[in-house]
Amino acid sequence: MEKTATGLKVYAALITAELLWALSFVWYKQVLVYLPPVTLVFFRLLIAVTILAVVAILMGKLQKMLKKDLPAFIALSFFQPFAYFMGESFGMQYVSSTVGAVVISTIPIFAAIAGFSILKERFGIVNMLGMMLSFAGVGVIVFEGAADLNFKPIGILFLFVAVLAAVGYGLVLLKYIQRYNTFTVIVYQLGLGIFWFLPFFLIMDLPTLSSAIFVKGMFIPLFELAILCSAVAFILYIYSVRNVGISRATVFANLIPVFTAISAYFILNEMITIQKMLGILVVIGGLYLSQRKVQLRNQNQSN
Repeated sequence: MEKTATGLKVYAALITAELLWALSFVWYKQVLVYLPPVTLVFFRLLIAVTILAVVAILMGKLQKMLKKDLPAFIALSFFQPFAYFMGESFGMQYVSSTVGAVVISTIPIFAAIAGFSILKERFGIVNMLGMMLSFAGVGVIVFEGAADLNFKPIGILFLFVAVLAAVGYGLVLLKYIQRYNTFTVIVYQLGLGIFWFLPFFLIMDLPTLSSAIFVKGMFIPLFELAILCSAVAFILYIYSVRNVGISRATVFANLIPVFTAISAYFILNEMITIQKMLGILVVIGGLYLSQRKVQLRNQNQSN
């Protein structure tokens, strides 16, 4: 019963993290009305790190970083948020949203390949079938109707930078979450991430910024991005990776288009068509299969 409760907590954490990252697209649009992209991310990270560092210090959770681990944390912050954000942001300028969604949804597949070849993670046929089925479900959702398949090769290249950054992040993360607690990892990761964005902020955005852009309407979604998406979501995600591994955690990213379709129904009054509903069911079925083998193996070990 205790193992079952822990499993439920892990998957609830994963689903909540992906829900928050799905909602981030809405909050991004609200803030981008006032701030350019690099400035948005810079302030988002600054707010998140400040709050997390204060909370971690007050709770006694902030561990001292070993000097030998500094290069690893620099790499961690390079992969996420810097390389992922830059790859996705620049890539989406050259491809349609449909193409972008499909490319980004390949992250679990590449994570599984990396997990198997580098980390020696074990997968059964059922696991791999579930991952592929989940990917297919994303395709069913995003290719509804007359899908816009316009793209330029440079856009695909940038998007694969984001894909590889997500995989690289997971590989580095899995090693160091065994040595540092979750608060410590996130504080150092996001704190160092600020320095990756700082030159772009100073050169590209700061000369054109004025105090007039800081209006009341941008602060609520900006703090939602900082606190919920950069702090809470990463805490939940790292907790989940610690328990189920990077490959099986990453596949839950395919829930993002599911949450987008559902939120569009409630917020924008968009219809959930039969094709979207079928895609949602396929994604959920694929996620179940991708995790099912772990549950069976654990049960066998306990017996």
